[in-house]
Amino acid sequence: MAKDKKVEQITDMEVDFAQWYTDICRKAELVEYASVKGFTILRPYGYAIWENMQRIMDGEFKKTGHVNVAMPVLIPESLLKKEGELVQGFAPEVAWVTHGGSEELEERLAFRPTSETMFCDHWSRVLHSYRELPMLYNQWCSVIRWEKTTRPFLRSREFWWQEGHTIHETAEEARAETEQQLNCYADFFEKVLAIPVVRGRKTDKEKFAGAEATYTVECLMKDHKALQGATSHYFGDKFSRAYDVTFTGRDNKLQYPFQTSWGSTTRMIGAVIMAHGDNNGLVLPPAIAPIQVIVLPVAQHKPGVLEAANALVERLTAAGLRVKIDDSDNSMGWKCAQYEMKGVPLRVEIGPRDMENGQCVLVRRNDGEKTVVALDTLESAVAQQLQLVHDGMFEKAKKNLDEHVFAASSIEEAKELQEKNGGFIKTMWCGDLQCELDMKEKAGMSSRCIPFEQEKLGEVCACCGKPAKHMIYWGVAY
Repeated sequence: MAKDKKVEQITDMEVDFAQWYTDICRKAELVEYASVKGFTILRPYGYAIWENMQRIMDGEFKKTGHVNVAMPVLIPESLLKKEGELVQGFAPEVAWVTHGGSEELEERLAFRPTSETMFCDHWSRVLHSYRELPMLYNQWCSVIRWEKTTRPFLRSREFWWQEGHTIHETAEEARAETEQQLNCYADFFEKVLAIPVVRGRKTDKEKFAGAEATYTVECLMKDHKALQGATSHYFGDKFSRAYDVTFTGRDNKLQYPFQTSWGSTTRMIGAVIMAHGDNNGLVLPPAIAPIQVIVLPVAQHKPGVLEAANALVERLTAAGLRVKIDDSDNSMGWKCAQYEMKGVPLRVEIGPRDMENGQCVLVRRNDGEKTVVALDTLESAVAQQLQLVHDGMFEKAKKNLDEHVFAASSIEEAKELQEKNGGFIKTMWCGDLQCELDMKEKAGMSSRCIPFEQEKLGEVCACCGKPAKHMIYWGVAY
């Protein structure tokens, strides 16, 4: 891509990354602010990206036997309080309904911040026998959490997500489910969103309220800050006991099922923006792009050009691609800038000279590479170029990740590396909460995860010098 900036409305990311991000969200027409503070409107282009994410993920979930359900948006306060850790974890963010019409309600109702309680209440009524297990449920919905500081996609008071909830006969089955879904998320990030991830376990301090274990995929953005991509939780039978969810086991005795939950949100759109975008706008992975190919007729006023361009649209649409033609009277420069802003992965140009030579020009959004292809190879050439777009995006993001992981042997060194380079700082850790708190206070970093792929960087904790138990990743996170 040309290095000259083509869209003046976007602040350079090198000047102000936060403003650059907000500019893209609005100029690419992904979101608009709502009249209620902290809420955003997903505009058609932004929602189309989310729909593509939904479609792909939903298909993967169904391959492993999950089915979709819909739970109520309101939760009685008494139900929310049955499991103490959950309500304590979400209490500061819960929004309450106190009136129905003009009448005060006998019991407050919470807008769902998450739905474990509703699923457990439901299972307590419908589960009877081990023969009905596992129950593998998922729902697509929005939730409300009254965040103090908001930013489009990354943190808002209402956001869209999927939340999976499952119950199993044995702990082993539930743990396997937790791991399976984490790997499903990791594959989605890498194979669909072109974002490399670090897979690992959250510390007890950072795990989901009420969970026995929380697993995460962590990403690194272009500003070298961390972003939690998606999480998968193992609950054991804690919620089952709290909500009296039981079943008759193989031994004809009542037992408590073992539970999981796992979720990903529209935050993934924010991850795509910050992992791939540039100073000309969005750069979208082909799999989720609302428009995968934009066809631009060159000198469209000349005989036959529009007809030739529309013929390309028909062929590519028949090949199963999401294609659009821009035959407006805007200039070619404006059109190129507009679809770069929107992150369209591939541009196809055809004009009178191309028609004479039986060819067209393909231009990749991620690197600006131009390729001249024969018209009779159009479908295969476009498919190849879209794959190259994905691969190029992943390789660039992987390079950013690989070059911004640094080892440290003390809090002081970790702080120095973070201030100089950003990224993930890896150290040995004893597992004590106090050391985690010290790293946050003295170096400004939170624990991101205990990676599954462990390295032995030394024998002692970087924070306190006691014998180390794990290698851990720290970072400054969104």
